[in-house]
Amino acid sequence: MKVVVYAAGTKEGSKAFWTMVPEVDYAYWLDRHYREAVGAAVGATAAELGLTIVTWSEPIPLGHALQIVERWPEGGRAKELDGNEGEGRGKEKAGVRSSSLEEGEGRRDNGERDGHGNNGGSEKEKAEAELVKKLGGVLQRLVSEAWAGDARMGLPVSRQQDAHAKHVPGAAVPGANAAGARALAARAGRVAALLQGRALLSSEALALLEAAGAAGPAGEAAASWSAWAPALQLAALLGRLRLGGAVAPQPQPRLLRWLQALLGARPRPRLRCQRCGSGMARMRRTPCAACGRACAYCEACLAMGRSRECGLLILGTPSPAAVSGASCAGGAGQPAAPGSYSLTRSAEQGSQPPALPSLAAWNLSPAQTAAASAALAYMAAPADRGNDSRRFLLWAVTGAGKTEMIFPLVAACLSGGGRALIATPRRDVVLELDPRIRKAFPDAAVVTLYGGSPQRWDQGDITLATTHQLFRFREGFELVIIDVIDAFPYHGDPMLQFAASHACKPQGVNMLLSATPPAELRSQARSGRLPHVRVPVRFHRHPLPVPVQLRIPPVRKLLAQCGLPRGLSAALRRSIARGAQLFVFVQQIREVEPLAARLRQLFPALPIGGTSSQDPDRTAKVQQFRDRTIRLLVTTTILERGVTVPRSDVFILDADGRLFDDASLIQMAGRAGRSSEDPAGSVYFCAAVRTRAQQSAIAQIRGMNRIARRQGYLLPKKGGESDCPSVSIGVRSARGCPLSLRFSRQAQEPASSAEAAAARGRRGSSQPCAARVIGAFRGLLIFAAQSAGDRSTVLTASDARKRTASSIVRPCDTMPRFANGWRCISTGVMRLWRRCSVRCCMRPIALWLLKRRFRAGVLFSRMRLFRCR
Repeated sequence: MKVVVYAAGTKEGSKAFWTMVPEVDYAYWLDRHYREAVGAAVGATAAELGLTIVTWSEPIPLGHALQIVERWPEGGRAKELDGNEGEGRGKEKAGVRSSSLEEGEGRRDNGERDGHGNNGGSEKEKAEAELVKKLGGVLQRLVSEAWAGDARMGLPVSRQQDAHAKHVPGAAVPGANAAGARALAARAGRVAALLQGRALLSSEALALLEAAGAAGPAGEAAASWSAWAPALQLAALLGRLRLGGAVAPQPQPRLLRWLQALLGARPRPRLRCQRCGSGMARMRRTPCAACGRACAYCEACLAMGRSRECGLLILGTPSPAAVSGASCAGGAGQPAAPGSYSLTRSAEQGSQPPALPSLAAWNLSPAQTAAASAALAYMAAPADRGNDSRRFLLWAVTGAGKTEMIFPLVAACLSGGGRALIATPRRDVVLELDPRIRKAFPDAAVVTLYGGSPQRWDQGDITLATTHQLFRFREGFELVIIDVIDAFPYHGDPMLQFAASHACKPQGVNMLLSATPPAELRSQARSGRLPHVRVPVRFHRHPLPVPVQLRIPPVRKLLAQCGLPRGLSAALRRSIARGAQLFVFVQQIREVEPLAARLRQLFPALPIGGTSSQDPDRTAKVQQFRDRTIRLLVTTTILERGVTVPRSDVFILDADGRLFDDASLIQMAGRAGRSSEDPAGSVYFCAAVRTRAQQSAIAQIRGMNRIARRQGYLLPKKGGESDCPSVSIGVRSARGCPLSLRFSRQAQEPASSAEAAAARGRRGSSQPCAARVIGAFRGLLIFAAQSAGDRSTVLTASDARKRTASSIVRPCDTMPRFANGWRCISTGVMRLWRRCSVRCCMRPIALWLLKRRFRAGVLFSRMRLFRCR
């Protein structure tokens, strides 16, 4: 695309602009009657501007026009223009005629001298002639440097021998028809309303306008781009739209520009895609027939349409409330008008905050109610001035009912007259959410967007979309909800995160939902930099199943063996015997079918299937698994999210693989225990070694259970069972019989905040806890040496200090694998390390045990005892 670049200014200041339809710009700036007609149509008042306009005689590529606008001297006052006049270098190389403006001004001065006989006319005409000369000199220099930059990069340069800067006098603008101006203004307002909150290329905007029927009466032929260009240009001048290049130079800091001018360095514009935010590393250049040069395009977002340096990007402002000259054509491509001349539109200031909906109608659990209340309070709180990024993290465990928790948030947004966006990385999740949202909000207009969606150009109160569709929105929603922010492809993709952050209005709220937030967000939440709320329990208020670690060979070795390891086989048989549905996750797609075939040989009476992302029958197999037609399903991480199957157990093979991080392990483990009929499903991490990812996943699951227990969200256990944490430690007596010794930490919930503070102070004291734990271990060692094999001991906190044992002793059947009693004690130490509230006191015990009693091999295998959590 080629556009016309011009400079408009007064003595107070000047600005550079570019335009697709120069006649509209000239009439708007120079014809007061045209401006009054437009102002009457949009409800604005027209002010006397008194502008002087100097334009370039030939259209130039949009990329060059953007460079000229960005590099125009800041402020544009006469003093600043003096230093830039006549300094253009490379004019002959670029083929630009440099004396046209001076010759034209000389002819005009001679005519005035001959006609009036006053040697230069009035002072006003002299000042205008001086301003025209300065504006033309700067404009000519910048155009020359733009073409010279192409020559330095080895790009083809078009010769424009007759191109020059020329003055546009007000008398040269033909009188505008008032009726035509009002009609164009009305059309511009409708176009701006249809494009509100959008970020579209010219071809996409044309398709939207044609689909909306904005061209005219039904049956009329579709309007071409030239028919829409005047309305778009006038809407940009009125501040209703922002026109810019799809790929534009990044604004350079003022200090950097000053240093370049001081050192005489040639400016090197660094391009940036205005749609996806990609930089120079993703830019490629190809010859372009539209602009006549080798312009750059962005290859990062090529799947969503070609974003070129000479391509137009239309940005719909969030609201057409402010119409002023300070924002006329402001944005990515056209800065604000110079001086104080403006259109001033009256608008009501301030608005009442929306009334928050009642949470009783949504039937939420206590944990869901607390989280939704915290999110609503954050939405209702006034935004910090200067802080446009309002993010809130809703950190909820898998199966907590995040969809139900966002219903009150969406209702609050709609009650205030806003629009809500719910985005998720995967298309199948969007299709699953669509009927639930429509059922929850029957009176709202719901639009569902994905690749090939029939509602591609529709606008609604609630928009459901995949994250890739957010490239076509810009500041269009008061509430943006991004579900599963840690899922592929959103996680780790800066383009999608850029699009999501820019889809929200400046004072809107960006709500982030995840069960496993990335490490960066977790760090910000812990440090208080990111407002957040945790939902540590599922909707049925039972604790999360804690994974059990099984040591087995890798899957590739299992396939080479005849059978399965004894521990894995026993766990599979227990799950089959209790009637559970079995998820078996593997890392590699090539391992799905061989493992399924091996399991069919071992369990011939069990319906077994396998699926992956390359399986065309994946949807049918998943449905058969839900219907219990298939009892065991071997799959990959394609089913780690968004699948709920009642009464499920999970087996994760090769849990030590590099593709399984802690987030993936937690998500796969979250497939178990999701239903209230079977809340205590089984989860197994099967691997050859224990990795940091496995330990982190287990620690996070236990941490959520601990928070839920402390906040009282868990249901009380039946039969008077104690819910306080305890640690079981297995040892062997002199007869070789395994024993079980349990250290129980009794915890009573304080009734008031003062009692809670006192309890925290007591637990924070290291001396009583150290004495308690050391006493327990002394009693353990004494009792382990003297006890018979037919008894078991339970040590409470008070009994531990007295080193006495009480309760009945029974043989332990949970620790038969360990070879000797010291390894059993070390395992107990490790468990007590994880479960005890004050872990610093465990370090001297662990050091003493490792130093005095352990062999070298056991010492190195238990080095993780030293890691502080």
